Amino acid sequence: MTQRIAHVDDDPDIRDTVRQILKKHGYEVDSYHTANDFLNSLNDPAVIPDLAILDVMVESMDAGLNTYVELHNRFPKMQAIFMTSLGDMILPYFENKSQEQQFNLDGKKEGEQKLSDEILRDNIRWFIIFRWAVIGALILFQIVALIASEELTQLGIREQQVWPLAITVILSAANFAYIYALDFCQPLKYNSPSINIWLQIIVDLLCLSIVVHYVGSTATPAPFFYILHIALACIFFSALESLFVAIIVSAMYTIVLLVENEMFYQVSQSILIDPRFSNESLQKGRVLVWMIALDTLFFIVWYVVSRLTLVVRKHEQYLRDAYDQINQAQIAKDQYAMLVTHQLKAPLDAIRSKINLVKEGYCGEVSREIEDVLTRIDKRGHNMSNLILDVLRLERLKTAGRNTNAMGYVDISATINKCIDKLEPVANARNIKIKLSMQNFFAFGIPDQIEILFENIIANAITYSYDNTEINITSIIELSDNLASVTITDHGIGIEAKDLPNIFDEYFYSPRAVMHNQSSSGIGLSLVKIAAANNNLQLKVASAPGLGTAFSVIFPNIQFLRENHNASAY
Repeated sequence: MTQRIAHVDDDPDIRDTVRQILKKHGYEVDSYHTANDFLNSLNDPAVIPDLAILDVMVESMDAGLNTYVELHNRFPKMQAIFMTSLGDMILPYFENKSQEQQFNLDGKKEGEQKLSDEILRDNIRWFIIFRWAVIGALILFQIVALIASEELTQLGIREQQVWPLAITVILSAANFAYIYALDFCQPLKYNSPSINIWLQIIVDLLCLSIVVHYVGSTATPAPFFYILHIALACIFFSALESLFVAIIVSAMYTIVLLVENEMFYQVSQSILIDPRFSNESLQKGRVLVWMIALDTLFFIVWYVVSRLTLVVRKHEQYLRDAYDQINQAQIAKDQYAMLVTHQLKAPLDAIRSKINLVKEGYCGEVSREIEDVLTRIDKRGHNMSNLILDVLRLERLKTAGRNTNAMGYVDISATINKCIDKLEPVANARNIKIKLSMQNFFAFGIPDQIEILFENIIANAITYSYDNTEINITSIIELSDNLASVTITDHGIGIEAKDLPNIFDEYFYSPRAVMHNQSSSGIGLSLVKIAAANNNLQLKVASAPGLGTAFSVIFPNIQFLRENHNASAY
């Protein structure tokens, strides 16, 4: 059964070339000028393809990606691939476009802004750890009370009842419940981080009220620990929700005082008859003043902290807006660069596709003389295409700088192997062997920039090597200094001593290099220099004319994997 392939590209020459090649190999081909034409055709089951080949930038920047997403949703089993010569430029664009916001304010109204679930989860874990510390302190207190009860009595600390043990058990059980809900239960409507925090606050306030009652509600500073919960509620919740916490705190402390002083059911009625009633009334008056003062303090703290929190969140919103603007500007810049690249490269790609169509005999027999001419034209077109890409890569690296959002630990061995896989056909064509023998490690940096760095160094090594030689890639790890270096050594034409200081300059061509390779753009090592600077890497070069060149890349702050040793030959 003949397989059906759909090809979507806005360039008619590319469509024509692809159609001719695929038809000659026995495929049934449907060509489409726009993504909409292709998607509309899928309403007819008879033309649904086995494979879709999509131009990433058909019609607009996002049309190719949107088409791929719709295909995946409508036809999950259909294979779809992108066809583009802008791979290392298109990926950062889509990464920037799809990157989620890192600021975590999700409220819409100023008074309702609160932290995201992710931040709440982190703080839940912090609370759990802090609560374990409190539990540890309570256990230590009980141990000391058992061992040195007489000494504590001399200090005025009476022998405790069972309440410290009860509080310890309650807090421990609650902590295990919080951990179980957080890590082992599905996030549901009634198992959200916000509800988890609310339960923690309520349980903690109940336990604190018990502690306040037994330690002393007016004679010790224990009631002031209520303020901590009010402040934390202002940080984690909206102003209205934190007000509820302040009301709960005030109510709990008031209940503790009223219960302790029996104000609900004992009212002095004969103050002038019995002095004892007068003393009790005076004591209750003092407690009432203390209660009003502390409850007032609770609401003052709530007001001040909630106002300050709103100010901080407002500034965070400004930062978020600024970040959004920067991100949008970066997306617009990348989009413009790719559109310019596409417009410059599209005619060259169309010309080269036609040249290869003729060279491969799809248009009939071609004489050797015509084939040689076409090969030269194709080579010049290829060089021009690479120059366009190199110039835009250079500008993108300059503007990207040290993008901390894109940084992470990079598997150096995997990155180098990826570069070798790309360049292996070029090396094999000249019988150049690439030998890799290195201990793997991870380095902190920007993955795509480190890949550009190694790809250009290895490509240079291949370009300026003699045929039938080898390129050696090795590593040295210095655990004492937490450093590692990767060295790429070729056996090629080498570099004159007078040219070494200039090899990283833009568009620099040494006479020796031009004689060996007239198609160089003079930009490759400039890309290496900028990528190294953006990732805080050092470069060292050693060379001798006629003997070869060794490029060393030095990585600080590595993570060494002792069990991984990569040794292979290509």
